[in-house]
Amino acid sequence: MSNTIPEGWVQNKLGKYVGIQGGNAFKSEAFTEVGIPVVRISNIKKDGSINLNSSIFANEDASLSRFKVQYGDILIAMSGATTGKVGRYTLNNYSYLNQRVGRFFAKGSNDVSMDYIHQVTAKDSFVQSILIDAIGGAQPNISNQQIESIIALFPPLPEQQKIAAILTSVDEVIEKTQAQINKLKDLKTAMMQTLLTNGVGTKQGTGNGECYIPHTEFKDSPVGRIPKSWEVVTLRDVVIDKGLQTGPFGSQLHAHEYVEKGIPVVMPKNMKSNRVSSEGIAQITLEKAESLSKHRVLSGDILFSRRGDIGRFALIEDVNIGSICGTGCLKARLNDSMSSSFFAAYLTLEYVVEWLINNSVGQTMLNLNTSILAALPVLKPPLEEQNKIASLITSLDKNMTLKEKKLLSLKNTKKALMQDLLTGKVRVKLD
Repeated sequence: MSNTIPEGWVQNKLGKYVGIQGGNAFKSEAFTEVGIPVVRISNIKKDGSINLNSSIFANEDASLSRFKVQYGDILIAMSGATTGKVGRYTLNNYSYLNQRVGRFFAKGSNDVSMDYIHQVTAKDSFVQSILIDAIGGAQPNISNQQIESIIALFPPLPEQQKIAAILTSVDEVIEKTQAQINKLKDLKTAMMQTLLTNGVGTKQGTGNGECYIPHTEFKDSPVGRIPKSWEVVTLRDVVIDKGLQTGPFGSQLHAHEYVEKGIPVVMPKNMKSNRVSSEGIAQITLEKAESLSKHRVLSGDILFSRRGDIGRFALIEDVNIGSICGTGCLKARLNDSMSSSFFAAYLTLEYVVEWLINNSVGQTMLNLNTSILAALPVLKPPLEEQNKIASLITSLDKNMTLKEKKLLSLKNTKKALMQDLLTGKVRVKLD
């Protein structure tokens, strides 16, 4: 925080304006299957939301009235892996506050806006202050007094309210965008389950007259009921000759050979949302990459994590061409009978993930190898139907990608606004 305090602002401990109320120490036998939800640390999510989908419950009890959590309450995780994370309760129905979850309350002062407090406590610097002060052996732990002792800047109340209103308006757009993404994800899950087991049917006509006649005959398969015209093969049947390959051994690629700028090396950690994420990706020199040329990837290749997080994979896209399949990965290169986009969608089915886990080897850590992958059952519709299914899923993916880019942009805008407005670097105009 800058030592320069904007004119009219004051620098004070949070405790001058707000206090922290701890939750009730419920006994385990008090929890029920239905009743009033109990907000626990795990219900405060990293995105600042409070999600009660996995909530536990307690019976309604008049003696617990002071622990009621109601719309607009600001809550904070006071121990565990998410210590310092703050969320705002936005449900109309009340819940109960569990121990080690704190609730901010105004100390009767007319000089503070709780909306402003919410924005101050949502700053990364606030969480960092919490973690610096957190104590405890096995896990971070913070007290009411430590939270209240954190220093923050406070403008006059009207300016607090205006700053909070601006930032809250951005929060609302972020929430709406996230809700749209969640709906698209649910739609994709349902659509994929239908398309990958029922198909789209048999194509009739061309051009504007093109249509698909739904399948009417079905048969049983390892995945369940599928169209009769579909084949059930194994992965070895739909890859090119020597199309299953293990990434380079550790002796072929060492950490000291990584450079700041060069040819990307795709590791399991770079597989996110079934695509390759370039964030933090390791790179090697062109010379080193040429010595590993057989591990270079082409568009349409599928890379699998071969140990630990079984089921993680990435579809290689045009932007990834020439990258290296890294240590810890397996590469599959499909032949012309299989659409890579269709196959990537198929890999997300619960049946496939379970098959990979159940057929992996190893006790302390699960491992895949090319022999196991080769035996993976694969659904094989006619290529034309594969491509149609893939195009429908890809269209939805593109829509989701646009929403996710918008969400990231909004979050970056919010972060920049917080830095400007909550420090007084940019002053708001009051009406």
